[in-house]
Amino acid sequence: MKEKQNHQKESHQLGFLSETTKEIAHEKAKDLGETTSFKSKEERVEILGKEHFPKNILILDTETTGLDSENDDCLEVGSILFNVKSRAVLAQQSFLLPVEINKAEKINNIPAEITRLPQPLSEAIKYFESLVQVSDVIVAHNAEFDMKWFGLNKLPQIEKQWICSMDDINWPGDKQLKTRPSVRDLALAYGVPVWNLHRALTDCIYLSEVFKRCNELEKLLIRALEPKVLFRAEISYEDRYLAKNAGFRWNDAIKGAWSRKMSRRDMQKLEFPVYEVEFNS
Repeated sequence: MKEKQNHQKESHQLGFLSETTKEIAHEKAKDLGETTSFKSKEERVEILGKEHFPKNILILDTETTGLDSENDDCLEVGSILFNVKSRAVLAQQSFLLPVEINKAEKINNIPAEITRLPQPLSEAIKYFESLVQVSDVIVAHNAEFDMKWFGLNKLPQIEKQWICSMDDINWPGDKQLKTRPSVRDLALAYGVPVWNLHRALTDCIYLSEVFKRCNELEKLLIRALEPKVLFRAEISYEDRYLAKNAGFRWNDAIKGAWSRKMSRRDMQKLEFPVYEVEFNS
């Protein structure tokens, strides 16, 4: 009975993925004005599924001594290797990096002195690199913040593609989440108990538990990997709440303006005009 249920679950996931890739391939064909045969569309679907669908993702989080990567340091890294098809955690890791002072101790509760206690740091970093190597995509909440610490000090540079679970994933509407939900918001929306915040591995665990419960995970990840464009909102001061509710941020990527990086597909759903701005990704 259990084997039959597992087979049914696997068939459902494969069918869901197939329909999702067909849908995206069809939309891309429409965007390009293509009128090709059924066979060529199927070939594009197959390529899309093989090249863009992540099998293993590395859920990653950092804790730092401050917000400025030039003057502050990363003092903790947490990561979970997660298999999308089976919704299973394959491996998890957390390690501290030595710092002299932690100005953010009140937030992350990591005293600087414990980061300097003896531990196999070089082995931990090597193992972390092996987890990065076997992953297809890196997932982090507020990825723009986390990625900037890698390649500095003892942390290796990460050359994989990143997904931001706060900005890149459009979570299902029935969860009634904000456009840019916190990790706590996501956990509670998916029925994951919240017992602690602001430790790297703990936040990774919350995300992995959300992914386990997410029936549309394949679709969300594929769409999260679509190319992003920086858009500037053309909106009045009185209507600025529309931009804020849509996840646009004031004075962020563009000084004195509401802006957001998003796919062209999502841009078409906006209730106000925007225009594309060039940026260095």
